[in-house]
Amino acid sequence: MNRIGVALAGVLFIFSGLLGAGAAVEATPAQVRVVATYDVSLSAFSLGEVRLKARFEGPSYRMQGDGRFSIFLGRTYKASGTVESRGRLETPGPESVNFVVSYEGGDKKEKRHIRFENGDVADITIVPPKKPGRKRVPVTRQQLEDVLDPLSAAFLHTQNGESVCNHTVQTFDGRLRYDLAFAPKRIEALPKDAPRALSGSVEVCAVKFVPVSGHKRDNPVIKYLSGTDRIEAWLVRLPETDVYVPYWVGVPTILGGVGVTLTQIQVNPK
Repeated sequence: MNRIGVALAGVLFIFSGLLGAGAAVEATPAQVRVVATYDVSLSAFSLGEVRLKARFEGPSYRMQGDGRFSIFLGRTYKASGTVESRGRLETPGPESVNFVVSYEGGDKKEKRHIRFENGDVADITIVPPKKPGRKRVPVTRQQLEDVLDPLSAAFLHTQNGESVCNHTVQTFDGRLRYDLAFAPKRIEALPKDAPRALSGSVEVCAVKFVPVSGHKRDNPVIKYLSGTDRIEAWLVRLPETDVYVPYWVGVPTILGGVGVTLTQIQVNPK
């Protein structure tokens, strides 16, 4: 894979769920709707945006997102995708029920559907189907127990203890099984240009990507992301809930830093 491919893969990795979810949910929103827009940039150049819609009704949630990205380096490389997740906010934390993602980029097009039962993967459908290559680390049945889908892992964070940045998230996207280890780094003031609906401080987490299975050991994206200690996630509390959402995520790539920034958010829009 060339350097452009590595950079775009990093962007899509963020879109499919770079962040993790926290631990115990102390209080679930009675009925809250959220619409959020994230800008994705590479070295201060905008590559596109991700738009998310979330609805919380008691312990149940449903989230939908879509994103479009492009980068010009001699030629234009484009990628787009849609994603939907349904689940429940249980006492131990979010629990996935259903996950569907479709994406298209370059000459590749794919749709994945994951069904969960009691937090474990029950069924996986990928179109077009593709057999795992011999070079991929095999995914075991045990590794698919107690996992989150990428969108739930990306958008739902709850605090347990002194910091929301103190947990490890087990995630499965239909092909890759990986862990995201969060550790508290510092507390920052909310930037002045943050959306007006937000308030309070920002908890800055150091994030470590740990591949478990489903990947090729010599994949340059996996090697790069698992080898860096410069991934950061800035989390801010969502108004009217005990849920934290990402305000900013930073991931280094060999073409420069990729940043995902929350630019707009509406809670209970009319």
